[in-house]
Amino acid sequence: MAEIIADVINYSLAAIMIGISGAWIFLIKSMIDTFRLTPFLDKFENKSTKHPKVSIILPARNEEEFLGKCLDSLEDQDYDNYEIVVIDDSSEDRTKEIILEHTEKSSKIVPVSAKTKPVGWMGKNWACMEGYRQASGELLLFTDADTTHAKNVITLAVEHLNSFELDALSVIPKMLTFDFWTKVTLPMISTFLHTRFSPLNVNNPKKKTGYFFGSFFILKKKTYEDVGMHEGVKHEIIEDGALGKKVKESGHKMKMVRGEHLVEAIWARDKTTLWNALKRLMVPLYLQSGNIAIGIFVAVVFLLFVPFPTVLVTSVFPVDTMSWKILCMTAVAASILIHIGAIIDAKMGLGLRFVHALFAPLGGLVVVLGFLSGLLQAKSNSSVTWRGRSYSMKDHSQSSIRV
Repeated sequence: MAEIIADVINYSLAAIMIGISGAWIFLIKSMIDTFRLTPFLDKFENKSTKHPKVSIILPARNEEEFLGKCLDSLEDQDYDNYEIVVIDDSSEDRTKEIILEHTEKSSKIVPVSAKTKPVGWMGKNWACMEGYRQASGELLLFTDADTTHAKNVITLAVEHLNSFELDALSVIPKMLTFDFWTKVTLPMISTFLHTRFSPLNVNNPKKKTGYFFGSFFILKKKTYEDVGMHEGVKHEIIEDGALGKKVKESGHKMKMVRGEHLVEAIWARDKTTLWNALKRLMVPLYLQSGNIAIGIFVAVVFLLFVPFPTVLVTSVFPVDTMSWKILCMTAVAASILIHIGAIIDAKMGLGLRFVHALFAPLGGLVVVLGFLSGLLQAKSNSSVTWRGRSYSMKDHSQSSIRV
């Protein structure tokens, strides 16, 4: 009787491993299609004859380490009709001084000191709104203080926007990583972006998927106003995703393009910001539906992690039964596919070394634990910490990521 129960359990687990393998085959195909078919920012037939004024809106809170380099890259643009609206969001370091230093050097800079953040607003969302109020451009380009830009990126963005008669355009940046934990974790989490938020879905008018990369998106001022500006997403944790979603759902024409060789951004600066970033991905899901979010978490546990300890157990403790051998083989197949996905994303999408993809089991574990932490804190008084602020999200629904 015990042998029959063991066989049932083993065969059931083997079936799960086969399902995981099938899911990874789909993910890998989606990833390759994304890399192969997504258009580039600088590869198009230029039909643009207009040079509308562009207002770059750049929120900054405690960004003394990166802001200067970002401003240098923006001040050096070859586009001739633009301004840089830099918002100091109640910084506690040298951010304000850096803004003033650049203001003295460049007439392009429009310095703004954000007023005290009202209750119910996320900090960055409020700072963007404060910047918008001082912007005079026909086009608004939103970027982050830890982003750097190639000299011709604004010119390319405006020409691309005009040539395709778009209302909004977002550029996929090169994601910079500094620490070991981010390098081994990012390939695991970004794999899912190639399916859920693939540019192929964003660029398909028949699909509902809309998304902006916060490091670089440009849109018409009228479009921004039509969708409610940042006030319409004031409580959203992932405000760029929520704003892009509203633009697409409102029927505006939007496009996402590759620009890794033109824009560089930082996804996580160290293990602390990595941990908070992972929690930020799970909290919106839980606030929409706790049960579904838990189901998604369980699925992630199996997709990213379970095959690895299964391989370890079945290898270290061999049992001479067919069901045990089949479980071992299917777990090995699933583990290999996870590594293949990590390698493809690390090399083709993130520019990481091959060795970082080999740490897929560790990266998957970090994602799982980060998501678990997000679930546990989603209803607490300080469920999200970002740039030195803690936010309670228990009274705010989220729509940036749909379950």
